[in-house]
This record gives sequence, C-alpha cells and structure tokens, in this order.
Amino acid sequence: MMHTIADAAHAGRSAPTRLLMLPAAYSGPEDFVRAGFVGAVRQRHLEVDLVFARPELQHLSDRTVLTRLRQELLLPARAQGCSTWLGGISLGGYVALCCAERHPQDIDGLCLFAPYLGSHIVTDEIARAGGVHSWRPLEIAEDDDERRVWRFIQTLGSRALPIHLGLGREDRFAARHRLMASALAPGSLDIVPGGHDWPTWHRLWENFLDGKLSCLSGPRTNPGARPR
Repeated sequence: MMHTIADAAHAGRSAPTRLLMLPAAYSGPEDFVRAGFVGAVRQRHLEVDLVFARPELQHLSDRTVLTRLRQELLLPARAQGCSTWLGGISLGGYVALCCAERHPQDIDGLCLFAPYLGSHIVTDEIARAGGVHSWRPLEIAEDDDERRVWRFIQTLGSRALPIHLGLGREDRFAARHRLMASALAPGSLDIVPGGHDWPTWHRLWENFLDGKLSCLSGPRTNPGARPR
C-alpha cells in the first residue's frame, strides 16, 4: 500500500470533493502537512477531503505505480461518489499526468504545481518543432511515458477536464512549464514569484483553493462542526 495521510472535512462521511496530491521527489505526505496545505483548506472551511500519498520508488521503477494509484485511491473515491481531483508537485505532477493520460475517466480535474515534464531531449524536440501544437511525433511506444504525456498535453485545451497549472516565475524548469501552458485553455495557468520550493508551492496552493476549488466545493454550511 502507498504511504498516505488523509484529512477529512467531516468525521464519518465523505465530502463531495476529494483531492489526492502526490509529492515532489524526496518528499512525503508529511511535507504537505508541514507546509500548511491542510491548514489552508480547513481555514477556508471547504467541503473537501484531502489525501496525500507517496508512491514507493520500486513502484515507479517497475511501472506498477499507475495501477496501484488507481486501485488503492482513485477507484475507492469513485465508489464513494466523490468528485476526484488528482494533483502533484514536480515528480508527483508527472505521475498525475501519466495517470490522467491512462485513466482519464477516473479523474475530474488536475492540479499541477511545477510538474516534471520529461527529459530535455523530449522538451527540446517539442520546442524545435515550434511548440506543442506543431509537434508531430512518430508512433509512440507503449513504454514511452514522456511522449505519451506530451501527446496528452496536446489535447488538454479541447478537453472538458479542468486543469490548474501553477508555477514559480523563477523556477528552474519554468521554460518547460510555459511550453505546457501554451496548450491549455485560458485561465488554467497561475504564476507567482518564487522558485522550485515549498514556500512557492504553498502560495500556489492558496491561489488554487481561492480560485478553482472554492467554486467547486464551497464552504461548509456549519463551519463550527469540526473545530481545529
């Protein structure tokens, strides 16, 4: 089983929205808590259940991570009738994109902060082609996850799937993120000052909560029911 930390909006019942977040490399679910992600949601009294999960390295290397993520976390949320947003930071964002590419029917939205978007070999290939929409890859192998993700990104502007892409202006991977942003619908991108670090990701998180997520979940009707 994946190592997870869950924080429910209400004891004993599911909230209408569940947000599953995957951490950056060398981080874990506890880092979301320490960075104030849970507190920011509860301060806003949003009707959202939170799940922070860390895939094991062996599951990334043996390519079982997407199956485990779906079976352990996404399908149970579906069975409980939750609207399920999947998100992640850096490497976690890449895994979220891979999962969305393989299982789009299981996800109601994507929240990505500074996602890893593959090697410079692939992103340079796309840039040389003139951008995401001009890129015409040859047949993509089943195990070529990086090009599969970018082929999926090509379609995001025309999909009904809501996307939130957040990045720091000084992030060392910002050029790749802007390459992705060019394929998204207007209003999908949020840029704040900062780099590839937790303080920046926390600012992006607060913007996401005050924007897309607050519209979807709304405040609790009885904020005092679960004091913190």
